[in-house]
Amino acid sequence: MLALLLSTLLTQGSPLLVAADVGFAPHAMALPDGTAEGFNIDLAAEIARRLGRPGYRVIDSEWSGMFAGLGAKKFEFVIAPVTATPERAKRVLFTEGYLDTDYTFLISKGTPEIVTLEALKGKVIAVNNGSAYDAWASENQSRYGFEVQRYGKNADAIQAVVTGRAFANLAAHSVVSWAASKSPMVKTSYTIRSGRQFALAFRKDDHDYRRRVEEILECMKSDGTLADIHEKWLGVKPEPDAAATRIFDGYGIEGLDGFDPTPHALTCS
Repeated sequence: MLALLLSTLLTQGSPLLVAADVGFAPHAMALPDGTAEGFNIDLAAEIARRLGRPGYRVIDSEWSGMFAGLGAKKFEFVIAPVTATPERAKRVLFTEGYLDTDYTFLISKGTPEIVTLEALKGKVIAVNNGSAYDAWASENQSRYGFEVQRYGKNADAIQAVVTGRAFANLAAHSVVSWAASKSPMVKTSYTIRSGRQFALAFRKDDHDYRRRVEEILECMKSDGTLADIHEKWLGVKPEPDAAATRIFDGYGIEGLDGFDPTPHALTCS
């Protein structure tokens, strides 16, 4: 029944229905009127326009339940910035990357800089539950001797740092940089170079839809639209070889499950 409903929505010209963790600034942030703004909200609006859909609707979802909601067909795909990893690629179908992402710590303004990860021993690290940063913290907490606090929203993890309940928040570089630029109480610190990218996530059987949206992403890279969104929300133009400007071969991310090496020409209207 849900599959039939979703198919009907797609063919009747309804608004694009996507999921994001609203509050994950600067990617998706709530506005007083109940709508949202941010990097990925602009991305949703532009994808909806190029799909010929009358607008879009963002379903606010916590990270821990995002993929379950996708599988249950509560929305069409995940517009939220999803770090593409081998583990996640077993569960969802990724587009090519559209934004490079590193992992960065956010700490209180008066706190000494994190110089090495060994300095985290005995500290509390706040993360967004179910995120890639949660996964890194879980894998490394015994190695470096820190405690992990998990929050349903990354905004709450940041607040834990502000109030002293946590020593640091670990999140995407874009997220903590935004938080540091907006608050005099926190600053960015040590960055872990991940070599990973944000991508859009689809259900495993949505190959045709994934291809269609990926081609839209490629056109947005080609005509500079994605670079404009990058500059608007991150403050700088992307580098020429960055994921926000580079068009990759095939569909998906090479080396991960779901990658389709089929060549395709760029056809943008």
